[in-house]
Amino acid sequence: MIRVQREDFDIGAELEALTAGNHRIGGIATFVGTVRDIADGRPISTMTLEHYPGMTEKQLGAIEQEARQRWDLESCLIIHRYGRLEPGERIVMVATTSAHRAAALESCAFLIDWLKTKAPFWKLEETDGGAQWVDAHPTDEDAAARWSDPSKS
Repeated sequence: MIRVQREDFDIGAELEALTAGNHRIGGIATFVGTVRDIADGRPISTMTLEHYPGMTEKQLGAIEQEARQRWDLESCLIIHRYGRLEPGERIVMVATTSAHRAAALESCAFLIDWLKTKAPFWKLEETDGGAQWVDAHPTDEDAAARWSDPSKS
């Protein structure tokens, strides 16, 4: 399930809905990303995330499909917010469930790594010195690269 939305989400309610009634689930892995108040040593007052509706959901669907092809998942959830966010606010939630923990943990890590580098979101960080668009960091690219060869995952 994929949702791109302005509004915040309730982590507990999302996990309850994702797992309700499915007793085949033996492992749940979750990642929640939040807005930090500092980046590259600069204080951040707000972050604005922009995207192209339709294109974003299509790309997130392709990323989810890739995870489902690599791992035997019971369910998958990707929620990504857009709009103006302040430090401490939630940006993204990824949750995967499977019969065994390894598939849940690995697929969750894969999804986050690929979301950081392949999802069409643009980030504008606002500081006392002005606003600046943010590119993916080399460490994000390195993390995503480990999943490039499906035989290694």
